[in-house]
Amino acid sequence: MIPGLILLNKKTGLTSFEALGEVKRALGTVKAGHAGTLDKFASGLLVVLTGRALKLSSLFSRCDKQYVGRIRFGIETDTLDPEGNTIAEAPVPAREKVEKAIGQFTGEIMQAPPEYSAIHINGKRAYELARSGQMPEMKKRPVSVYRLELRSWEPPCAEIFVHCSSGTYIRSLARDIALAAESRAHLCSLTRTRIAGFSLENACADVNTGGGFFPLPIDRTVIGAIGLSWFDISPPEAEKLIHGKPLAPVLDGRSLSSTPSAPDFNAAVFSGENLIAIVEKTSGKWKYGCVY
Repeated sequence: MIPGLILLNKKTGLTSFEALGEVKRALGTVKAGHAGTLDKFASGLLVVLTGRALKLSSLFSRCDKQYVGRIRFGIETDTLDPEGNTIAEAPVPAREKVEKAIGQFTGEIMQAPPEYSAIHINGKRAYELARSGQMPEMKKRPVSVYRLELRSWEPPCAEIFVHCSSGTYIRSLARDIALAAESRAHLCSLTRTRIAGFSLENACADVNTGGGFFPLPIDRTVIGAIGLSWFDISPPEAEKLIHGKPLAPVLDGRSLSSTPSAPDFNAAVFSGENLIAIVEKTSGKWKYGCVY
């Protein structure tokens, strides 16, 4: 199995699990996983990792993301998407109210995830509790919205662009914008256009048609696209890391490809063209993230 990354354009109507199944069948492997789900009604960029690149899933999952979504004002559904049942109705607001409401949701905000989500509550998924008739308590948590724009207004629908942190629910954002505009709403369509430095334009729409079919290697370009710096070390030094030797003698005093933005950070270690490990520096001390 070739380890690496596939940029997949998930189709509307498929779950992320079903889209991943198509990749597994096409590649003839079970060693593939996606880094960050998309709802069934949504489409767009899905990052798939194969082989030992699965070790890097957490690095990709926490990357910032960009979306184009369409909010349908006047009707709120229990799932906050077009597949749910109507639970509330309200007048469609004027554009001015929508624009004013959107202005309240940039920067770090507190957001309650949808009841129909995969978040664990007391050992169960929130959507499992919701489907069984229970009302899961969705506690608010901090997320960051770096950019939020009203792209078009065609009542009762508004198209928005969102650049946000990992963990942000665009369905919840649609609900909250509507409430701030004294209305109700659900998200009727959603397309993820970007994950960190990866664009939907470079994704393959069908894993059976080639053009992105083969996993991209996890090289310096990929590592840079998810915002990590890297070290370059010699083959003898790489052997030490592969065998779990202390990191400080190899890495202390060595230059990174770029300066980290915080004192605690992750970095990649390369020897020639080969990724050797992901390392972490926390409170001035080095530790292994994983050996690749």
